[in-house]
Amino acid sequence: MNYITEEIASNLKAARESKGLSQRALSEKSGVPQGHISKIENGAVDLRLSSLVALARALDLELTLVPRRAVPAVKSIVRSGKRSIVKTDSNTRMAHKELSNIKTMIDALSKNDFAIGGLEKLQRQIRELGNFQFAQPDLGVIKNVNEAMKAFQLNNDSLDLIRQSESELQKLRNALAHSSVNVPKVTPLRPAYSLEEDDNG
Repeated sequence: MNYITEEIASNLKAARESKGLSQRALSEKSGVPQGHISKIENGAVDLRLSSLVALARALDLELTLVPRRAVPAVKSIVRSGKRSIVKTDSNTRMAHKELSNIKTMIDALSKNDFAIGGLEKLQRQIRELGNFQFAQPDLGVIKNVNEAMKAFQLNNDSLDLIRQSESELQKLRNALAHSSVNVPKVTPLRPAYSLEEDDNG
């Protein structure tokens, strides 16, 4: 197996593992026999183009020919993209865990606490925040609210903690709802030419 084929096989294996797929699961998804996938990953067989296309599609990868001089730039973009995805996923996962902890604490409170503390608003904020991705600063806000809720459990008379927590989560929700990460901006495509120009030309 030459270096390029070896690198492709290595990338396919890394992509499979990053998606948490077994060779058997990838086989079912791509239609490539599991034994063939094993041989490809171990360098025991030449990689057919048809197999490469099927595996790439199953792993959400795109095959394209790139000018050789552009390869370093493309690899750099791919590496930075992987880092940002991992970072975002990690923060989002931790944020959702913190939100789940807050929800559990609220659920454990009595009906009297709900009546005097306005916890319904806080619950609504937590539900709505479940739809967003989070960066590191957002996670800090949620952790602070988690700590405030722990303090409220110890002293139910401290209603300011509930109001502040609800206010902080409301601000966070508003900021996330208007951020470019969570609300993709759709830019209309402009055609390079119009049909009228062709007809008149």
